[in-house]
Amino acid sequence: MSQDKNTDKEHKFGGGFFARIRAYFLAGVLVTAPIAITFAVAIWFIELVDNQIVHLIPDHLNPDTYLRETLGLQIGLPGLGLIVLFVAITLIGALTAGLVGRYIVHAWEVVLNRMPVISGVYSASKQILETLLKNQSEAFRQAVLVEYPRRGAWTIAFVTGNTQGEVKQKLENEQVSIYVPTTPNPTSGFLLFVPKEDLKPLDMPVEDALKLLISLGIVNPSDKKDKMAKIVRKSFKG
Repeated sequence: MSQDKNTDKEHKFGGGFFARIRAYFLAGVLVTAPIAITFAVAIWFIELVDNQIVHLIPDHLNPDTYLRETLGLQIGLPGLGLIVLFVAITLIGALTAGLVGRYIVHAWEVVLNRMPVISGVYSASKQILETLLKNQSEAFRQAVLVEYPRRGAWTIAFVTGNTQGEVKQKLENEQVSIYVPTTPNPTSGFLLFVPKEDLKPLDMPVEDALKLLISLGIVNPSDKKDKMAKIVRKSFKG
């Protein structure tokens, strides 16, 4: 009997020990994985911009040339291309804010609008960016639930505004334009015009709704803050 009790204790000790190790490991993954993915994406983006821009900088203006010839260091400054791009875009914005700059932009738009295909791409991309970057815009500021693609099946959508123009004239009642993204890639989706009363507004921010979509419903914004604590507490029950 005593040997059986010792064996049971050993099994409980071993099972509890490995359960804790597994729980601690999963908790560590929840902490380190998002940080690692964030840094990986940031490094990839920086290298992408650097590879496209750094080689365009004249040697006498490139800080890498100074470091190589003066200090004997050939390290390549990471993010140099990103800094140059930021400065260039800021300067372009400052120049176009003036009278001469606005005239040049207007003349350039006249040329683009007369070119087939390209005019459509330019006007569409400009309208989208203007809508997203305006502080007053309500586009993608509200996450809602809508019955789609059939009654009884619900999906997350984003309100992009009220219907206007011919669309509003052709439709009855008050219609709202919504964007229904696909999962797990929210950059593609469908534009729908639906009655406002058919939508159920969500209290969660747009960022949390996007996380829910991209994770295929695995990441629930309501309990994501308690997930790590639950994993750690579970280890002590073994």
